[in-house]
Amino acid sequence: MATAGGGGGAISLGEELSACLLRSWLWLLCPPLSTCSLAGIGSLHREPGGSGHSKQALMLGSGRRRLLSTLLQVQKRPCQPCRNMRLVQFQAPHLEEPHVGLESGIGGGVVDLNTFDPALPKTMVQFLERGETALSVARRALAAQLPLIPRSQVTFLAPVTRPDKVICVGLNYADHCQEQNVRVPKNPIIFSKFSSSIVGPYDSIILPPESKEVDWEVEMAVVIGKKGKHIKATDVMAYVAGFTVAHDVSARDWQMRNGKQWLLGKTFDTFCPLGPALVTKDTIADPHNLKISCRVNGEIVQSSNTNQMVFKTEDLIAWVSQFVTLYPGDILLTGTPPGVGMFRKPPVFLKKGDEVQCEIEELGVIINKVV
Repeated sequence: MATAGGGGGAISLGEELSACLLRSWLWLLCPPLSTCSLAGIGSLHREPGGSGHSKQALMLGSGRRRLLSTLLQVQKRPCQPCRNMRLVQFQAPHLEEPHVGLESGIGGGVVDLNTFDPALPKTMVQFLERGETALSVARRALAAQLPLIPRSQVTFLAPVTRPDKVICVGLNYADHCQEQNVRVPKNPIIFSKFSSSIVGPYDSIILPPESKEVDWEVEMAVVIGKKGKHIKATDVMAYVAGFTVAHDVSARDWQMRNGKQWLLGKTFDTFCPLGPALVTKDTIADPHNLKISCRVNGEIVQSSNTNQMVFKTEDLIAWVSQFVTLYPGDILLTGTPPGVGMFRKPPVFLKKGDEVQCEIEELGVIINKVV
């Protein structure tokens, strides 16, 4: 499995969050400082003999300089909200088995939740089965000043592995329907993948020799957090744990065979990369207003917004739960926007050596090499 890039020495999650708060604090104290680059701030507090902003920085006192140093360590990372809950499954060289952790913002290091509380389950499905009990432990860990495992030392697994179900939705973006010149469905089109197709956010996609038409599809995935059946649309979000990025890799030649039974074309091994994190629902302001895109070898091939979804999360889960019981860890892929390879002229399909990046605003990016 591929190891995510990153680096830098370990700093605590509490320090990263304090650095976020410090940006706002600096603006209140001296607004011009807040508009300086972080590198500039670093030079200010290193030059006590200077004038202007340098004198203002000196007034911060030695107690604040450590936080300024922390700012320098995280200057390449976006400032995440302090309530950001990004649950991950990961492996590290010092661990005998995978653990559940917290990613400290998009691109950040990881807090080991199983070290923080050894009583916590070590798989995400079991973690979600614990419900609020497990989430409250994660919140305490988020608030504490815990050491981070540097990203360079972590192998990210899919945030959920071996769920009971992987449910998928077809033709669920209005602009994707327009791309195909088909009508918007009156009811959700439901199919599935086997859980054996799931791989991590940086793992390879294996081209099966049986297919010559393997295509890309970026999708937002919903992760179920509580068992439910016949769920009302108004109650759906109480059953949702959060959201993650998914890649619904599709073998079009097999998808269209035998009366268009989609299953075989959708469920080859490695055909469901997920990650990098399960972002809890309270972290996302509006899951139905997020930019969503896919790049192949750096070229943008899909670019849309989740506001184009025909059936929103509430509608989809209410619909599906009429037929099947949903369990913690179940994954629902919510459909893809336009730009897939099969509808290009001429059609374009993935080949060995390609790199696919699927990205959703606030959720993160997964990067998978085709082998």
